Amino acid sequence: MKRTGALTAGLLTAVVAVTGCGTGTDASGTPDAGTNAGAGPTVVRVAAASDLKFALDDLLKDFHEEHPGTTVEVSYGSSGNFSTQLFNGAPFDVFLSADTAYPEMLREAGLTVEDSQFDYAVGRLVVWAGKDKKFGIEAEGLDRLTGPDIRRIAIANPDHAPYGVAAVAALKSAGVYEEVKGKLVMGDNIAQAAEFVTSGNADAGVIALSLAEAGPMKDRGDVAEVDLESYPRINQGGVIMKKSSDVEAAKALATYLTGPGAQEVLKSYGFFLPGQ
Repeated sequence: MKRTGALTAGLLTAVVAVTGCGTGTDASGTPDAGTNAGAGPTVVRVAAASDLKFALDDLLKDFHEEHPGTTVEVSYGSSGNFSTQLFNGAPFDVFLSADTAYPEMLREAGLTVEDSQFDYAVGRLVVWAGKDKKFGIEAEGLDRLTGPDIRRIAIANPDHAPYGVAAVAALKSAGVYEEVKGKLVMGDNIAQAAEFVTSGNADAGVIALSLAEAGPMKDRGDVAEVDLESYPRINQGGVIMKKSSDVEAAKALATYLTGPGAQEVLKSYGFFLPGQ
């Protein structure tokens, strides 16, 4: 089921649309114009953490089969940046964050549908370097990053990316942060951090397992999973926005993502599941 594709900085604003026929409403509650007796498809606009890129692309194919009258449009980026946009009225219906704190802040601000928060996955960190580097990452993991031959290490920006917060915590827990902090290059989100490594702009990276096991990174790198005890658990949660143009369609997507079929797909991409 897994897709392949280029991991580029363009992922920050990439949009995936899964289309179908059906009825929908615009933000004012007026039926959309379109075909099929004058009604267009229902549209669910999703702001999603970039670690979901490959998994969610596949999940949306299956969702469309179950909901052919719904179009899902996804923008991928950093959870913190999306949270800021949502506070400022960005027109997303569903927010899939790489943590649970940002959705909770939106809920506390009264911007979300009541009782609409849900947990959908738990992220995991790995150290990744291209096989051609022959760094021995698999054997040494985070400790190997202190070597003089590794000059640049990519992580997500901890100021607004949960995976960046986790990476810094892991480096500190391993006792190597002070040695490597001058080597760190910050991606705006975890997908851009991964792109830094695949493009050669970094020698190694502390990135999401879900990206390391899919797309252009699959089977191209040496990978060492980071000890789960060395960083805060990356509980990933979603929420439906109060300004959603179609709350019921948004709820259908949330229900699907937390169902057994979608959860198995997420697991196949390297996520742990809520409660594990």
